[in-house]
Amino acid sequence: MTALSVCLALLGALANAAASVLQRRALADSAGATVMALLRRPVWVWGAAMLVLSGALQALALATGPLAVVQPVMSTELLFTLVVGGIAFRRRPDPRTRIAFVAMAVGLGGFLALAAPSGGRDTVPTAHWVWAGLSLAAAVAVLVAVSLRLPSAPRAAVLGTATAIGFSCTAVLLKDALGRLPEGVGAVFATWQLYTAMGVGLGSFLLLQVTLRAGSLAASQPALTLGDALLSVVLGVVLFQENVHLGWRSPLEAVALGLLIGGCVELARSPLLAEDPESTGGTGKW
Repeated sequence: MTALSVCLALLGALANAAASVLQRRALADSAGATVMALLRRPVWVWGAAMLVLSGALQALALATGPLAVVQPVMSTELLFTLVVGGIAFRRRPDPRTRIAFVAMAVGLGGFLALAAPSGGRDTVPTAHWVWAGLSLAAAVAVLVAVSLRLPSAPRAAVLGTATAIGFSCTAVLLKDALGRLPEGVGAVFATWQLYTAMGVGLGSFLLLQVTLRAGSLAASQPALTLGDALLSVVLGVVLFQENVHLGWRSPLEAVALGLLIGGCVELARSPLLAEDPESTGGTGKW
């Protein structure tokens, strides 16, 4: 089942990357367009459809595999965005971007292979949600409050971390709700976790818009990508009691995480993500 969840998460990450690129293309071609005007553009509509597909694939991945596997794999969205964006905008990544791409891929693969998350329970006791929910909500509130006193780049990084907590919490709630699937689809729709996930997801999406306006993508993207992935591993272990191998593997896992973090930070600085492709007029191929 873990192999299936990895495949579904990879497809979900690819769909999310395609959505980002398609909607970015629509916005670049229709600068200043209203929402109604965008709805009439097939490129934007396809981007929205890809976003819905990504959510469905992520839900299926969470229903079939450990949270500590699915969410880190979903971070490959950043890699797919570079690939799809490079093809769509006909732009060639520089050598540093290619090295960062390999570093992030190797780091993520190495960490998952070494940690080998597995097992765990299907649902979380409500009592555990009380302290977990209060702790996560307090962390987001503190980060948002701190961000108000910071300049642009640090503010974007701090808000990115708060947003990552929200997205990670959304995934945990969704997985908890889907854990009731053996009892029937009706049992899933009868849980408070499903509707709370919708509310937290919407709030996280709105906070993401504030984050993106606070500073550059290079400042916020590493916190968004890594915060979601790493916090999900922790929540998978703490709330779902998933097993993660440590012991003698810990130093190697630290090296893998270092590659993952370094690659993510460098990729976030890539012109393929940070610049408006229409403004550079660059063309080329991988």
